[in-house]
Amino acid sequence: MPDASAVPGPVPVSLPSPVPATVPTHCPYCALQCGMNLRPTEVAGPDGAEVMNGGLEVVERPDFPVNRGALCGKGRTATAVLSSRVRLTEPLIRRPATGRLEPAGWDEALRAVADGLDRTRAAHGADSVGVFGGGGLTNEKAYALGKFARVVLGTSQIDYNGRFCMSSAAAAHQRAFGLDRGLPFPLADIPRTGCVILVGSNLAETMPPALRYLTELRERGGRLIVVDPRRTKTAEQADLHLAPRPGTDLALALGLLHLVVAQGRTDEEFIRERTTGWEEARAGAMAHWPELVERITGVGVPELRDAVALFCDAPSGMVLTARGPEQQAKGTDTVGAWINLCLATGRAGRPLSGFGSLTGQGNGQGGREHGQKADQLPGYRKLDDPVARAHVARVWGVAPETLPGPGRSAYELLDALGTEVRSLLLMGSNPVVSAPRAAHIEGRLRSLDFLAVADVVLSETAALADVVLPVAQWAEETGTTTSLEGRVLLRRRAVAPPAGVRSDLEVLRGLAGLLGHEKGFPADPEEVFQELRHASAGGPADYSGITYRRIAEEDGVFWPCPSPEIPGPGAGAGPAAGADPGEGAGTGTGTGAGADTGPHPGTPRLFLERFATEDGRARFVPVMHRPPAEETDEAYPVVLTTGRVVAQYQSGAQTRRVDELNAAAPGPFVELHPRLAARLGAEEGDLLAVTSRRGRAVAPARITEGIRPDTVFMPFHWPGEGRANTLTNPALDPASRMPEFKVCAVRVERADRTADPGGPGEWGRTG
Repeated sequence: MPDASAVPGPVPVSLPSPVPATVPTHCPYCALQCGMNLRPTEVAGPDGAEVMNGGLEVVERPDFPVNRGALCGKGRTATAVLSSRVRLTEPLIRRPATGRLEPAGWDEALRAVADGLDRTRAAHGADSVGVFGGGGLTNEKAYALGKFARVVLGTSQIDYNGRFCMSSAAAAHQRAFGLDRGLPFPLADIPRTGCVILVGSNLAETMPPALRYLTELRERGGRLIVVDPRRTKTAEQADLHLAPRPGTDLALALGLLHLVVAQGRTDEEFIRERTTGWEEARAGAMAHWPELVERITGVGVPELRDAVALFCDAPSGMVLTARGPEQQAKGTDTVGAWINLCLATGRAGRPLSGFGSLTGQGNGQGGREHGQKADQLPGYRKLDDPVARAHVARVWGVAPETLPGPGRSAYELLDALGTEVRSLLLMGSNPVVSAPRAAHIEGRLRSLDFLAVADVVLSETAALADVVLPVAQWAEETGTTTSLEGRVLLRRRAVAPPAGVRSDLEVLRGLAGLLGHEKGFPADPEEVFQELRHASAGGPADYSGITYRRIAEEDGVFWPCPSPEIPGPGAGAGPAAGADPGEGAGTGTGTGAGADTGPHPGTPRLFLERFATEDGRARFVPVMHRPPAEETDEAYPVVLTTGRVVAQYQSGAQTRRVDELNAAAPGPFVELHPRLAARLGAEEGDLLAVTSRRGRAVAPARITEGIRPDTVFMPFHWPGEGRANTLTNPALDPASRMPEFKVCAVRVERADRTADPGGPGEWGRTG
């Protein structure tokens, strides 16, 4: 192994000189990727030296079309995590003498990581080393991480936490349309449609600036139907709120399609000319008559009829799903049922109509397109496709047969830690808080021979590591992300990271050099993006026509965007799209590269001429309702569902370090209906113990009539005894491998009336 002294140190990213006073960029949090400006500030900390906000302040960027300057509290306070007061500023190594993480230099830390991974490979084989990424990594980082796993480590064991976000919707998109992009149309089209069915999304808290699209929809005369077991702030905006029992969204969609057929509201011409498989899907829907669906879901037949009337009477319509229906062990079929409703009514592949999924994580879309996912190569190519393997191998300069095959999905990879997978490199994820059956996963992480974590802060997962590498944040480095509408965006560097911090790309370059690959892993993000363009060329997610300059000049570019200068492995590999239906965002109308009119304009709207299947037709997929993987019973009579609150984000690793956000959302809670509270003898603020077959969590009661009496809700942002994911069920969807976060059976008791089972394993109170 080369000496660590031969590994080059950090390199500066090329920037305009001098750096402009205000830098346009994008929020580091959700997939809305709101535009913002960053401006230097003179505000100093209490000691007169430390800058509490990293030397930057967030100011509005009203020219960016997605949010028009609006930001939620997380975006407004994003620079607080840049402060050295809350983030990592030097590598840490766990010293055998003390068992504690202690400061170290970069050469020692990188050598320790390389040695730890190399020892495991030598002793147990390449697949004994795992890599786990994150949906917040830029496209450049996701691409480099996938390449590092497959070329340097030679392992198939790589996946990322985006598997927990939108994988069921992705699988359903692929089955029905031949292509997965969260929204096949720009967000700007939403207010102009006739009716939106929003399923399992609380936009008012998860993406507050996006709520204006629904407000504008209603102001224009459009109708809004919200499907959610809770009467959320979003549901309060609806013309019709349907509150099904968690885990029954599939039956609800089938019941609506049954009524569409029974009332003669199908679009027979569209079905005949642009789809296949209708008869089988129709038969499945007809087995779900309204009274049966009412018994399964708790949604009354009159409400079902009202929903059909609102949706079908409108001249156009959209169905948008989020984690509610997707994070289920039947999430792919559930999303497929909602897609079937769109296809049967002709509400897909037409202007101002279609099905879309609201991606959650900041780069959840791009993160899976370019190589973090266990079965995918850059450009959204399938890892088991010989043509795809050959193309990417040529770009990487390796033989196709040296690339490993598909590996384990996220939960299966985490569950295999300490047994089949003995060492792990983890970047940008915190599974101790975010994974289902979290106490078990924490135990698996503790059982590893070696764990290295690269992160901005000392998360609960990083605290378990043998080596912790402090890495740069969004404002300290340049890179691209892909928003929920398929718009590739440029985050710009606005300030240098602290002296002891390196970028993830620098980390991968250093590790690759120590492991015998001194070339092929540049640290400059634009250089990585140039290679990504070549690797994606001709693939479903074709970025070859996108450049940093174009992104900056055009407020982002929608993929697919092929380039005639970078041909893919075959002509016509990109999906087709139709013309811009009129006013609104985006200008792209086609897919063919090499047109005489100049560079490809990008594709804001997909499927208007044909779908991305071999014959250009969308596929109906027959589905049938089935119960959740775990039903309630006498021992566990209540349903738990989980989600987010507006002031925190995902596992909370960063937002829990921001004082303003903690003041707004200081800790976990159990939301329950007054009738359930009365049965428990509980009042507002009383500590409740929520117990599932996997563990126990304790949090204060929050009593509201805005939730079903048979259901409780817990946000999942916190560790410790209030960790909601201690309870959740890791049962996996057979197609997407998505765990069933959104529904599990629990019992609820006042904490002062039940003993903590305690002891080791999943029942202990871990933090």
